Amino acid sequence: MNATTRTTQTAHATSSWPGVRPEVVAEVVSGLSARLQKRLDGAAAKLAERPLSREGDEWRVQVDEEVLLVLHAPGGVVAGPSDVRCGCLLAPACVHRAAAVSLCPLAEAEAEVEADDPNVGTTPAEGPGTPAATATTTPPGPEPGPGPESGPEPEPAALTPAERDAARHLHRAACALLAAGVSGAGAVAQAELLRAGHGARVAGLYRPAAAAVAVVTGIRAARSGAPDHRLADLVAALRELLGLTTALNTLTAATTPTAPVAPLAAPTPLATLRGTARQAYAEEGGLRLYGLFAEPVLTATHAGAVSWAVDAGGRLSTIAEVTPHGDVTTAAPLAVGAGNRTVRLGDAALSHRQFSRAGLAVQGATRSTGGRLGAGASVRAVRAAGAAWTAEPVARLWAEPPAAQVARALAAQELPYGSRPAGSDLLFLDVVLLGTAPTGPGGALQLLARPVGTGTVVALRPGHEHPDLAFRANLALLATAPGLRLRLIGRLERADRPELRVLAIGTPWDGSDYDGHGGHGGHDRLALPADRADRVNLGLERLQTADLPAGPSAGPSVDLPAGLPAGLPAELPTGPPLGPPVHVLGRRVEQTVTTGRSAPAPGAATAAADRALLRASGLATAAELLDGLRAAAADQRRDVFGRIVADDHDAFATAWLAAADYTEALATALCSASWSGEQDDSEDGSEYEAEDGKEL
Repeated sequence: MNATTRTTQTAHATSSWPGVRPEVVAEVVSGLSARLQKRLDGAAAKLAERPLSREGDEWRVQVDEEVLLVLHAPGGVVAGPSDVRCGCLLAPACVHRAAAVSLCPLAEAEAEVEADDPNVGTTPAEGPGTPAATATTTPPGPEPGPGPESGPEPEPAALTPAERDAARHLHRAACALLAAGVSGAGAVAQAELLRAGHGARVAGLYRPAAAAVAVVTGIRAARSGAPDHRLADLVAALRELLGLTTALNTLTAATTPTAPVAPLAAPTPLATLRGTARQAYAEEGGLRLYGLFAEPVLTATHAGAVSWAVDAGGRLSTIAEVTPHGDVTTAAPLAVGAGNRTVRLGDAALSHRQFSRAGLAVQGATRSTGGRLGAGASVRAVRAAGAAWTAEPVARLWAEPPAAQVARALAAQELPYGSRPAGSDLLFLDVVLLGTAPTGPGGALQLLARPVGTGTVVALRPGHEHPDLAFRANLALLATAPGLRLRLIGRLERADRPELRVLAIGTPWDGSDYDGHGGHGGHDRLALPADRADRVNLGLERLQTADLPAGPSAGPSVDLPAGLPAGLPAELPTGPPLGPPVHVLGRRVEQTVTTGRSAPAPGAATAAADRALLRASGLATAAELLDGLRAAAADQRRDVFGRIVADDHDAFATAWLAAADYTEALATALCSASWSGEQDDSEDGSEYEAEDGKEL
């Protein structure tokens, strides 16, 4: 069996294991002897190939003819070390127990919050827990936090000794994991980071603890070949973790209430660095909600749906129905089916799909700072009329200029997940479809659109890449209708060209200037049935050919050069994007995460060429950071026998963090410039320098 086959089988096998609390993994692995720890990765790979069966709340694995491994997981989560039982002679300090918990997906403890909430009824929580625990777009869970009458307890103005010790331990573990890279971060290294993260959580550092879980989740996905793994997400998770621990470790004894966080430009309050254990909900009284759209939620461990609504004041809110899943092969149907489940808010008998076209009148409402609506026992809700996307208060979402919406979305990405306003990453655009062009990676075809009144060309991508969701099929059908006018909702995809992950579409109002050149609405509009209320949830519902306008599409009136698709503007570039060579530094940042500190160093000629390319493009700071990262990676002392002397990897991690922060800031600037039309003015990076002459 080759390595690729084994990785694929392991990824499939781990999908049906129950979840496990991070501290359980740390405790079980730490109980192994040094000899067994060296065998842990191999034992986990073998155990993943064994058949797994389930009987009620117990998962069983027949390790061999005599040894049976049992995982007791009420609710699908292994909550303690005693819930993992093995029949071998070395149990409980056996490698089988450690291998099992290393294969189980990590589960969070946030579901326990609802049981302590006096405002919540007896319905068990179904949310995914801390959003930072997953690397990709993570669903907002439905679990309400403590009621407003409980109030947050006052926090110390400075780090306590326990917090300082926990921050140091977590920082050392994160540095060691970065130095090892994905290829070297086996189960033992992951368990050490989870142990440090659990210590941070116990000490009250909730945000760094959640970041540690996110890093381990990403590393597991990378090592197992999970289909939803994205290296960029793992880089972002490591950058946040190291940024938080670096900021915490720079705090002096007990007098400085703020400290600079590396990813952020301004000093960050200590409370923000700590994070919170649970969502804080505030009383909202009566709310009149208008359904906006619904989208499926699908991650490595959870599946469901989330509904979006807007109140009379224009503020967005969410209601989610998200549950853990044990098998990735059945997760997509669970997400789609969740759209037909009843919205968990009062006594409203509305499904998520129905609510996306209707409204609710709510009394006793509670809402978190992130826009989640509480589902407490005191909440009352009845069905009410909805509002069209072209009517107030919904229509005002489309009134903001596209460039301003992009600036808002990019600014929100710098905030902690729980502090981001609901919908801050969403864009509301009126567009005309232009057809497809080979503008994607490797020349892949992408559906293109142009926002109203602008010359910007936006690539439309599926809201989720899973083939069993309706996103891709719907975009493929829309690609056959260039000239179609749409009002759409999408999630900003940060890239050096405008890209948007489309979540829902609808029909525009008749008087819009859709061709961007003075022409007004025509006949190229969706022909949706009346029960669709002029909108389609692209992830939960499928478009039909009959929903598209009949007859050939007129498309925008432009003169096209030979070879370009009909409806495509002549000025559209069809090759790879031309811009500052940020990839030279970004590639090294990602390579470090993959292969660690021991990544092969380039030769002198290659290093000089990279340095010259960056400096010639006006990216002198990038050249210095790249040289610094390479120098820090190579700066390792050796003993008299030529063996590398182990260090704490702090200088190396600091150099990597600086390079990662710079890459992040420049990528944000490039994305903003692409939407504002400024990027084409120059092919180098000099225009992204600050006013004082220094680069971002």
